Amino acid sequence: MTLPQDLDLARTGGSRTIRRAAALCLVLLVALLVNAARVQVFQADRLGDNAANRRPVLARYAEPRGNILVAGEPVTASKDTGQLLRYERTYTDGPLYAPVTGYASQTYGTTLVENAEDGILSGTSPLLAPLPFWNDISRTRQPGGNVVTTIEPALQQAAYRGLAGRRGAVVAVEPSTGRVLALVSSPSYDPGVLSGTGSEVATAWARLNAAPAKPMLNRAIRETYPPGSTFKIVTAAAALDSGVVRDVDAPTGTPDPYLLPGTRTALPNEATGCRDASLAYAIRWSCNTVMADLGVKVGLAGMVDAVRRFGFNDPGLRIPSGVARSNFDTDMTLDQLALSAIGQYDTAATPLQMAMVSAAVANGGELAQPHLVESTTSAAGGVVDRTARRAYAQAMKASTAAQLRKLMVGVVEGGSGRNARIEGAEVGGKTGTAQHGVGNQGTPYAWFIGWARARDAARPAVAVAVVVEDTSARREDISGGGSAAPIARSVMEAALAAEGRGWPPSRSPERDG
Repeated sequence: MTLPQDLDLARTGGSRTIRRAAALCLVLLVALLVNAARVQVFQADRLGDNAANRRPVLARYAEPRGNILVAGEPVTASKDTGQLLRYERTYTDGPLYAPVTGYASQTYGTTLVENAEDGILSGTSPLLAPLPFWNDISRTRQPGGNVVTTIEPALQQAAYRGLAGRRGAVVAVEPSTGRVLALVSSPSYDPGVLSGTGSEVATAWARLNAAPAKPMLNRAIRETYPPGSTFKIVTAAAALDSGVVRDVDAPTGTPDPYLLPGTRTALPNEATGCRDASLAYAIRWSCNTVMADLGVKVGLAGMVDAVRRFGFNDPGLRIPSGVARSNFDTDMTLDQLALSAIGQYDTAATPLQMAMVSAAVANGGELAQPHLVESTTSAAGGVVDRTARRAYAQAMKASTAAQLRKLMVGVVEGGSGRNARIEGAEVGGKTGTAQHGVGNQGTPYAWFIGWARARDAARPAVAVAVVVEDTSARREDISGGGSAAPIARSVMEAALAAEGRGWPPSRSPERDG
């Protein structure tokens, strides 16, 4: 027989056991929640970045990538492969736009605009999220956005056709804004062959990297060349700004031959009439002796300060892709400075850098920050960000720029750059033939930098830089005026046509006949 006190004791013991079990469950639940928070919040980035974690990779290719646009039209797309890595990048006119887009590969990653704007294109950028920190909290990504470039198709095509597969590069810039209108590197490649995975992609990668012509090298922004005589525009700017030259038509007193300071080495001229020549004559016919002597007279400190304002020695230049640093040594002997002042010795520049030199002259001395991306948008087309026009530096005085424009027009109208003349337009330019290699025995590089303005326009429409490595040509046939100037002319003509303003000029029926 169970006594009442025994029942009370049993009830008390049972309640205590239930309470203990409930407390234990609560502790376990709290521990579970704490551990989940630890994993999902505090360790999320580390786990997400773990090479063994396939989820980020699968998520990256689970949705179509946003597009890169040229003149409002996409030059990229995404195709559904039906594979585990579902969407693969495709390219329209891949070789034409490869120096702009770069590649987006499931195997080898991203380059150029595909890399610089990857957050927008892949949908991971917080700028695409509807609310601040939304992507971090929800651990989701938005549909890939689009990147609108500044490239003008007509200029890009003219530059690509002009190089015709030869090694070299062309850059065209709008002087007043810094918009990059053309960016071509040759020879080029189709980035689409690298998009996926598997043996075919690996074979293409190996073939492209082993090719002697280096088709994946972006010669426009990632390769530096001795700029040769095109650099004389920078030296002339330094001489005029510093007051070393006050009258461009006055004799400079430079001897010919000119002995490099501190040496018995005579600096030669390709042109005649350079003894005691004026700055105007030296620019028109590219006198080495005059320009080397002016560089020495400006001095190392003055030259270093001048080149810096044009963009030389800047390791942080981006458009938004990174640009190789153009070099002008900051510690030299006088003979080395003399050679550097004519674009030789260790002086080296990207084609973009030399387009910036021409743009600064064309834009009254002010150099605008070059940029390749006009804006970024959401997948629906809403503007996410827009690149504002920004000044890079005041490269020279406005009065200096005005004098250099006249001198560069003289090069085209009656000097070494006659092949760049355009009927109905004002064109300024500077040719260059840069020696390189051991003992300068390498095939010279042909350069041309210039700008063009329609006769009734207030300011130049375009500034260009062209370099042609042209290893297939005979050494004696290579010159900036012969090899590079015609390419620049076709690009400038395309820019003038795009701008309109009554160009090309109308012709009478008699003349057309």
